[in-house]
Amino acid sequence: MSDRAVVFQLLGVTLLWGGNYVASAYLLTEFSPILLAFLRLTVTLLLLIGVSLWGGGIAKPNRQEWVLLVLIGVTSSLLYQIFYFVGLEHTSAGNAALIIALSPVATSFLARAFLKERMTGFKLIGALVALTGVAIIVLNGGKVTGMSTGDFFILLAMLMLASSVLFIRKATMTMNSRDVTLYATIIGVLLMIPAVGAEQLQSHLHYSDHSYPWVLLIVMALFAQGMAGLWWNHGISKVGASTSAMYMNIPPFVAIVVAYIVLGDPIRLAQLAGGALIVAGVMVSNLKKRSTKFNFYSKASGS
Repeated sequence: MSDRAVVFQLLGVTLLWGGNYVASAYLLTEFSPILLAFLRLTVTLLLLIGVSLWGGGIAKPNRQEWVLLVLIGVTSSLLYQIFYFVGLEHTSAGNAALIIALSPVATSFLARAFLKERMTGFKLIGALVALTGVAIIVLNGGKVTGMSTGDFFILLAMLMLASSVLFIRKATMTMNSRDVTLYATIIGVLLMIPAVGAEQLQSHLHYSDHSYPWVLLIVMALFAQGMAGLWWNHGISKVGASTSAMYMNIPPFVAIVVAYIVLGDPIRLAQLAGGALIVAGVMVSNLKKRSTKFNFYSKASGS
């Protein structure tokens, strides 16, 4: 595949992920959040199984790899999904996309805290700038004053995504990324079954009686969550993690524009100002030690 084709592929990923926030916000009007997370993850799992079997089979993990896979499944496929959809039910698609965009910076802080990785000056400055952007967004989003419940859960989702990257990096030292994604998704689906049961016991579970939301759910799970992740990983292998990471600055603004057009969500000055600071912060943090960027941003779509 030519470099131009890879660029178009990565741009397609950013458009799918940006639109995914809006599609998820709409689907939450038809499905309860935990059931929606479970259904989308299950559809994605079926795609990943098919791709893995088509690609030559699935590797069998050893005991140490299973420990890492369980940690990845809990953080990225279970808690991230639940926090994301519960949060999105109470905040705007634009706010969610902008807060999730902070995950690369959060990963750097977690790597410094738990892996003792060196925090460069650029990373520190970028983190402070990006955190300022998030503060502007969450203190002006959903509520007249203070952080909304939705923004709080999206922050938790972002932290789960950032945490999972540390485990993913360790796992992919001995396993290929496709198998890691597959096993983590399997674990997430299995662990989410009790959560769906709890939602039913609390009488919060509901699903759509119409065909269109189901079709949209399947399409977004296959393309915005499944195929986009595979395309993203392919782009990483061709142009590198650092170059690909810059495309992660696009989805939040796609989400804001699409949410305005489709859902009628207003575009707030706080979103534009906070979003600009987050993008600037991520770009500054990328100036050195780019090896801390990873290729599993497909979870940031709400998938």
